Amino acid sequence: MKKSRLIAAVAAVAAAGMMLAGCSGGGGGTSGGDGTIHVIFWQQKFEDYQQAWFKKYVDAFNKSQKKVQVDYVVVPADTWQQKLKAAQAAGKQPDIATTNYGNIAAGVANGQFVDLDKYLPAKAFADIKDNVKSFVQVEGKNYAYPMLVEPSTVLYYRTDLVKAAGLDPSSPPKTWAELIEWAKKLTTGKVKGMTIASVAADLGWSSWGLQYNACGQLPINGDWSKAEATKPCYEDLLNFYKELYKGGLMPQQPKVGYADASPYGNGEVAMMADGSWAVGQLKNDFPKMVANTAVAPFPSIDGDMSKTTATLGGWTLTVDAKSKNPKDAASFVNYLLAGDPAIMADFFKTSGYSKFTVRTSVDEALASDPDASSDPFMKIISDKIVPNGKQEPGYPWDISLAFGTAIESAMKGNASVGDALKTANASINDVIQKQSLAGTGPGN
Repeated sequence: MKKSRLIAAVAAVAAAGMMLAGCSGGGGGTSGGDGTIHVIFWQQKFEDYQQAWFKKYVDAFNKSQKKVQVDYVVVPADTWQQKLKAAQAAGKQPDIATTNYGNIAAGVANGQFVDLDKYLPAKAFADIKDNVKSFVQVEGKNYAYPMLVEPSTVLYYRTDLVKAAGLDPSSPPKTWAELIEWAKKLTTGKVKGMTIASVAADLGWSSWGLQYNACGQLPINGDWSKAEATKPCYEDLLNFYKELYKGGLMPQQPKVGYADASPYGNGEVAMMADGSWAVGQLKNDFPKMVANTAVAPFPSIDGDMSKTTATLGGWTLTVDAKSKNPKDAASFVNYLLAGDPAIMADFFKTSGYSKFTVRTSVDEALASDPDASSDPFMKIISDKIVPNGKQEPGYPWDISLAFGTAIESAMKGNASVGDALKTANASINDVIQKQSLAGTGPGN
């Protein structure tokens, strides 16, 4: 997820600042003489509907309790790290916080999170989908509870233009070679056949799933002691991007980044690689385009659609290790994310089905919801993309950027494919050395 990241707003919220100033120290505590326990919950600011949804269920939880109250605080995304570090340094960290998957391992290493196995029932963790369980675990212990996943790579395509080109919209491309052929046939006049990331900063993260697809791994070995960017299978990946770009099948100078679906929404391209969040943008900003849009898993290098083509980013709730009331904090996490499936089903409905559940029971609840079952995108993404997705890498961003730079350099002809990969390999090894990463990886 774009440093997870994706659609988190960056506008400051004055009210949040006022609430932050009034937070109690040491992660909550009792207030007044009635013995009420106040648990502090910081939520990083996302789309407006998310703040409304969180507040709705914080209020519902508080009404159901006699002795525990959750104090809900929204923190702007652009000040999140600064405020959180300052609060931690002052011993005023929140009891509960939104945390992305990529920060869990580092947080555990720093002693930041409570082991939730102590406070949540085992059935709560058993309900998590198998390919997501490891996202919140370190050495078999659960240090967070997942809220959602967002696949990084989905294929969107215009059914009307596909038909006009003599192609079958019910049978989208399954291999990279077929996608190239579709892009050629769909490139007409001012409309390009395809849009996909084309600058290093976007390529660094949006290609993670395709890196797995090409080579079955990322360009570093399991314990992070050695770069492996020069494997021959990565040449196929860079050549794929190069053929799309140098063949004129995609915009040469896009005005927006990978995460923005507006070129597709504006009719500039016939197909789009984008994350699942683009569903929400299309529904909100380009509703007329929805009827002529279909989605599919992004093609696989060899047509094997069980292989990963998308990584899964997303958010969790964690309980701070220094919380004075970890049991009470965890009870809210259990209520909101792991309890009644109808609560999270309501979230996904509110999101316009642009985000996806991590729990089997919530899938079942959505299956019985007519709105969810009739949504033109949800079932395909949920059934065919999410189950094959892998976790985003936990290594430093510099490694991803080095490989993204290699893709951009090769696709635009600034270096040969081989030279681009050699440069990436050297850069990754340099990061490993300078940041002492050898031996710190999760293994093979």
